[in-house]
Amino acid sequence: MAANPHDHLVLSDVSVTFNGFHAVEGLNFSVGQGELRCIIGPNGAGKTTALDMICGRIKPTSGQITFEGKVLNNLEEHEIARAGIGRKFQVPSVFSELTVRDNLEVSYSKSSGVLRNALIFGRGADREGLEKLAEFVGLEDYLDTPAGHLSHGHTQWLEISLLLAQDPELILMDEPTAGMTVHETGQTVELFNRLKGKHTLIVVEHDMGFVKEIGEVISVMHQGKMLAEGMVSEIEQNPEVRSVYLGSSGIARA
Repeated sequence: MAANPHDHLVLSDVSVTFNGFHAVEGLNFSVGQGELRCIIGPNGAGKTTALDMICGRIKPTSGQITFEGKVLNNLEEHEIARAGIGRKFQVPSVFSELTVRDNLEVSYSKSSGVLRNALIFGRGADREGLEKLAEFVGLEDYLDTPAGHLSHGHTQWLEISLLLAQDPELILMDEPTAGMTVHETGQTVELFNRLKGKHTLIVVEHDMGFVKEIGEVISVMHQGKMLAEGMVSEIEQNPEVRSVYLGSSGIARA
């Protein structure tokens, strides 16, 4: 899909090479503001590497990455974070000894963005905003629970809430439902659908049922390149995508 002036994030002919291996090669990818874009593809397709380049963890060998018209290539990770890009990795990273409330306070106190201002008002505003954020992600009953005692799914939601507390404009999520129960995955579908439009989200995911529930436009990567992009129905019927990834069943919950 061609980039247009309203695109929030644009990767233009981006490549990265490790010891002669092309992990990503000539990738063209763009996402509009407020869009929730899913990236799918087989293991080794370059999906996580693409996220790593967007957040500055890996520098592209060639090509250009722009966010709101600002070139990211030479910025450090913390500078990209300050520019409004947040990243959630496959393995949750929270303060396990601290309660959910304390985890949120650590992250929430650093923010003065739109989300915080929308959630708080009046006396005791910080506390009220924190509790509303916990309610938004489904953790209102766990505020005084040590993070290390949470289920895997609840830990994932806590890390998502820590990102939201910073109010990034663009959120990168790497396999957010990995290890979740069917019930937790269903609740995560509801959470992501509430986030649509409020933030721009890029979600790398293997659970095709989850992708079908949240995705509108889907990007498919294969061998470091963009294989196909389109609506769910288009991707399901794409013969190349079915051959390299989906198989004959198409996009269906396992």
